[in-house]
Amino acid sequence: MICRSSLLAKSVARNISNNGFRRLASTKSLKETLQEVIPAKQEQLKKLKAEHSQAVVGEVKVENILGGMRGLKAMLWEASVLDPNEGIRFHGMTIPDCQKVLPPAPGGKEMTAESMLWLLLTGKVPTPDQSHQLSAELAEMGELPLFVTQLIDSLPKTLHPMTQLGMGVAALNHDSKFQAAYERGIKKPEYWTYTLEDCLNLIAKLPALAARIYRNVYHPERSLESVDKNLDLVGNYSNMLGFGQNEHLTEYLRLYIALHGDHEGGNASAHTAHLVGSTLSDPYISYSAALFALAGPLHGLANQEVLRWQMAMQKEIGDNITHENIKDYLWKTLRSGQVVPGYGHGVLRNPDPRFVALQEFCKTRPELQASPIIQLVQQTAEIAPDVLKEHGKTKNPYPNVDATSGCVLYHYGLTEFKYYTVIFGVSRALGALTQLVWARALGLPLERPKSYSMDALQKLIKN
Repeated sequence: MICRSSLLAKSVARNISNNGFRRLASTKSLKETLQEVIPAKQEQLKKLKAEHSQAVVGEVKVENILGGMRGLKAMLWEASVLDPNEGIRFHGMTIPDCQKVLPPAPGGKEMTAESMLWLLLTGKVPTPDQSHQLSAELAEMGELPLFVTQLIDSLPKTLHPMTQLGMGVAALNHDSKFQAAYERGIKKPEYWTYTLEDCLNLIAKLPALAARIYRNVYHPERSLESVDKNLDLVGNYSNMLGFGQNEHLTEYLRLYIALHGDHEGGNASAHTAHLVGSTLSDPYISYSAALFALAGPLHGLANQEVLRWQMAMQKEIGDNITHENIKDYLWKTLRSGQVVPGYGHGVLRNPDPRFVALQEFCKTRPELQASPIIQLVQQTAEIAPDVLKEHGKTKNPYPNVDATSGCVLYHYGLTEFKYYTVIFGVSRALGALTQLVWARALGLPLERPKSYSMDALQKLIKN
């Protein structure tokens, strides 16, 4: 009889070694896990179509058509659902749930981008081995091709970082596995596998691309670190930005990028990726379009607007920070016709759980608790809701994630406001690209809503 320890030794000997990480033979890869879960989702979609295709799930009012389609139930988005009162859930899991069970990087405490990506794609919590293996696989693909580095290096440093990021992502389409496979002719059931390859390749390369843009625009005198095959995605990103020795910022970026990865499908960047992807554009083109949506002032620029506003408040009231002084500044902002940045949300009607998670991070860090700008953020969050309620012109007077996210980056030395949206762009890829894989796996059609002119709309109402 063969002893158990002997069998175990043989099993370990068969492990696949990859840059110090050993994948156990019993550890399923991300693709293998997806192959297991996709058939059940396909069957669920088939059943929904067969049994409930004519079921009514809402109504369309004129205010929906004229008001940016807010509140319309009109998209299928598998990874996350945003409840107005409870906030975001990822496959039914709250942010605190995710923080408890999603694996951190070796030596870290915060969940990694890789573990969040695994959850978003599969609906399953990865083991630490699976998460670390995915980190190793992404690091292997992390370096940029020469033509992309030459493109980015040729751009004027005065060109907005988000424009550069979108151009770099679109240029990576040169090597799209999906586009090449589609051109040679593949069956629809195979679409998702090539889409997954492109999505993982893009996610892997975003840190190097985003860091190169940061170096070129703000610190051209610096050398740029190569991808370290032993680091996770955000560990590499922080290192290439020049903050690799700052463990506090690296951990914050891990949390920030995981939390911002997905926020339902109706926001402008996620919806743009879905819309362009529905034409069967490859993930690079689809996500470059999403990035240009994210660059808009009404979407991805909010945290830098908050930081500017908080710093202006800090400058005006000086060291004499009292609740009364903050309240006066809030009213001054509102009476000038401006909005208070970082408060309210298009869907949420309670404090944003992402804001709560970032505040909890701040509370565990003595250096953040001692920071004047973080203290001001915390005190403003205590006072602003009552002021906004009294003002009476906002449906949600509570802080959203932008109320604190940029201020923490600033404290840790990442002070270039215009770059903050690029970090958001690195993060949002997790959710938007996940949905491109699922759209192909489920065979979702070209998106084509109906539009009306005002005359046609009035005629429709009259009839």
